Amino acid sequence: MARVDFWLTGQPVGKGRPRFTRQGRAYTPAKTKAYEMKLAAAASNAMQELKLEPTTKRCEVHILAQFEIPKSWSKKRRDAAVMGEVFPGRPDIDNIVKAVLDACNGVTFEDDAQVFRVMATKRYGDPMILVTVEWDE
Repeated sequence: MARVDFWLTGQPVGKGRPRFTRQGRAYTPAKTKAYEMKLAAAASNAMQELKLEPTTKRCEVHILAQFEIPKSWSKKRRDAAVMGEVFPGRPDIDNIVKAVLDACNGVTFEDDAQVFRVMATKRYGDPMILVTVEWDE
């Protein structure tokens, strides 16, 4: 079983809705594109350290997205967030997964169609995203 882990500090960003030009062409918002590039760079560095090439085998992806607890919250609500009793709302978890899979396309695996299982979790903590990609060798 081959495995690569990579992470990125800072608030996780979900895949933004496509925007359209006046001519009707769709494009990815700049914030999403910049975040995906940072994730792809982190994945590429991890792959290079392990001397791995993008796999063509089926893979599973585990994602942990941690968000900063809002400073405006009361002590009681902050404690509940630390204990895992309160969960982050936005961005939606499916948009986080889309951003991660698009960033890994061509870096850890050839195509995101190879992903057969995704485990994604959102919680409060130090803002970061941790990604693990596993596949059979």
